[in-house]
Amino acid sequence: MSETALLSTVTPTRTPRGYVTTFALSAFGIYVAVLAPVYGGLSVKIQDLVGLEQAPALLGILTGLGAVFSSIVQPVAGRLSDRSTSRFGRRRPFIFVGVLGATISLVVAGAAPDYVTLLVAWCFVQLFINIALAAHHTTLADQVPEKKRGGVSGIIGAASPAAILGGSAMLAVMPNTFLRFAVPAAFGLVTVIIFLIVLKDRVRTNKPETPLNLRQIFGSYWFNPRRNPDFGWAWLSKALILLAFGGVSTYLTLFLATAYGMSTDEQLQFNLIAQAVSIGTLIVFSIIGGFLSDKVGRRKPFVFVAGLVLGLGTVLIALSSAFGEGGLGALLIAQAMIGAGAGTFFAVDQALCISLLPNPEEMAKDLGILNLAGTLPGTIAPFLAGVLFIPLGEALFGGGYTLWFCIAGASGVVGSFLVLLIKGAK
Repeated sequence: MSETALLSTVTPTRTPRGYVTTFALSAFGIYVAVLAPVYGGLSVKIQDLVGLEQAPALLGILTGLGAVFSSIVQPVAGRLSDRSTSRFGRRRPFIFVGVLGATISLVVAGAAPDYVTLLVAWCFVQLFINIALAAHHTTLADQVPEKKRGGVSGIIGAASPAAILGGSAMLAVMPNTFLRFAVPAAFGLVTVIIFLIVLKDRVRTNKPETPLNLRQIFGSYWFNPRRNPDFGWAWLSKALILLAFGGVSTYLTLFLATAYGMSTDEQLQFNLIAQAVSIGTLIVFSIIGGFLSDKVGRRKPFVFVAGLVLGLGTVLIALSSAFGEGGLGALLIAQAMIGAGAGTFFAVDQALCISLLPNPEEMAKDLGILNLAGTLPGTIAPFLAGVLFIPLGEALFGGGYTLWFCIAGASGVVGSFLVLLIKGAK
């Protein structure tokens, strides 16, 4: 495709050469950079700074404030990307600036000598990475024809969560907390630069008809659920299903410490095994689910079953310690269930949601709102867990993590049933 005067309303007829490979690589790199901290780096860093007893609450506060930044930034960045007339393209400048800023912020977080510095650095990580993600994810709608999006989403869905395994491996082999933040960040930056070199980004040559004003900025956070009920149900179901997924990730290492008495090194080692099981099944089901949904021409049944399996796997984690010596085995089975559900979900849900976007002229803005359903649960879940449900469960019956994982699992099950309310898609 030419890099001249193409708008988001132009439907792509073919996928540009090199796009899928480099996009998958860059998605892998971005998520290695940002998820390595979420899937163990932050919890270990905070344990080192404040101790295990204070870690759950302070981790929840940190991730909760990070969620505020992601909520504010992504929809506005998406709208600005839609309106951009930069000669470098509409998406490329936002992706580069966002990932570069996130890389610097992650390095600062890794070197943070105290909790306050870590908190501020993490907020900047969320700010910059969501600038990048708002434009990065929209390139899928810009570059890939609708009938191919299930298969491409499946490939990308496999590559992106595979970053969890890559990040966990980096955490396990890095000798100190600084390198556990800095090395994944540098890796992510390199993969994004490769993607931006290959990307045939669209350039907008005509200026937007209306100037940017406060009403449009605040409108970046809103869509009308009465006019677009299908998009509303898709948003809510996505948020609830990913609350279950995000509810496990951040607190798995702390759960291993409290339920099984593991040291921080043992936590990271078992976390690597657990992620290998989860991501292995995730990759398989992501690729299969995406291509099968394209073949049968249906999305909703795949998303429904995916959310159900993911939610039940999360509940099994909550009950794993009740199996005694078999508890760790049950935990690995639960991780396999979560991987199967998440893989199918990541592959098919994005294709489903793109077909339900309210306004083709504001795809990046609407995808920014949609992406909040993906990013918010992963950051709000630890806040709800650490500040509310884990302390409440400990006070009531000495099982804070059990209570939290059950609530997160129930969220996934409810989210899967909400998919059935979407009427404008199969």
